[in-house]
Amino acid sequence: MQAPRFWYRAQPNAVAYALRPLSALYAAGTARKLATGARAKLGVPVVCVGNLTAGGTGKTPTVIAIWEILAGLGATPHILSRGYGGTLTQTTRVDPTRHSAADCGDEPLLLSAFAPVWVGQDRLQSAKSAIAAGADILILDDGFQNASLAYDLSLIVVDAARGFGNGLVIPAGPLREPIATGLARADFVLSIGEADQQVAFSTCHPDLPCPHLTGHLAPLNMGMSFQDMPVLAFAGIGHPEKFFATLRKMGARILRAEALSDHQPLSDALMARILRDAQSLGAQPVTTEKDAVRLPDALRREVLTVPVRLRLDQDHALRDRLSGIFSKSP
Repeated sequence: MQAPRFWYRAQPNAVAYALRPLSALYAAGTARKLATGARAKLGVPVVCVGNLTAGGTGKTPTVIAIWEILAGLGATPHILSRGYGGTLTQTTRVDPTRHSAADCGDEPLLLSAFAPVWVGQDRLQSAKSAIAAGADILILDDGFQNASLAYDLSLIVVDAARGFGNGLVIPAGPLREPIATGLARADFVLSIGEADQQVAFSTCHPDLPCPHLTGHLAPLNMGMSFQDMPVLAFAGIGHPEKFFATLRKMGARILRAEALSDHQPLSDALMARILRDAQSLGAQPVTTEKDAVRLPDALRREVLTVPVRLRLDQDHALRDRLSGIFSKSP
């Protein structure tokens, strides 16, 4: 499902105000969960990549970027994921030759092309398994509201265009916890978006309590041009319109844009309809890298994929912090 539109209005509307009592209960539940028990320290550094809002903000490209920095420092990072959208509940190392997105979720399957990835509901057990398998530093994907592990660095990712929405907690707004509460535990805030979006975000949040990093998502050069290519674009990510905007910037002519639900299964019936519509329009089907891992194998050659990577505007502060954390590890 896509987020309700009123979540991202500048001012809360009547519906948001009516839901605020439920938001108070949600926030209290998150606070209680975070305050329960002692966070485990396992002898290797833990880097947490999370967000304060529900839905996509760019965590997966951020995890890849952090993995690249750590690998360049000589580290052996493993990634821990809850495996949202998958059926695996026990701690499991993702094997792209055996597992599908239905097993482990689309994001872990995508990340497994870069580093060892562990999925499971028990983050502590996943961490122990990763360390036993040779990890000397852990990257926790979407774990900012998880209290099982102690973090050496916590990074909050935010969509610069949407910011923190109307500033209210679920279900009145997009927040998993109040802004001030979450930012008090963060070491960095990373806003992802174009220059004008970054200006708007900084204007709305001029006094963040931790260092503010900025970056944008850029498509990889795949040796082909999308200029004037007629396409049928489809995406089942947090904010599909971001993908459609990327295609337009690449020069593609979008004849149809299909915004699917986040993590929506690409069923045989859905894909048959998309391919049929693309043929009738004379358009090339195009999707995101995350959606592509959910495609049936037989359709991989018929759908073009546009992978994107995070480009940090200034990575010195983050690189220095990661280097310091890794160099201090046993």
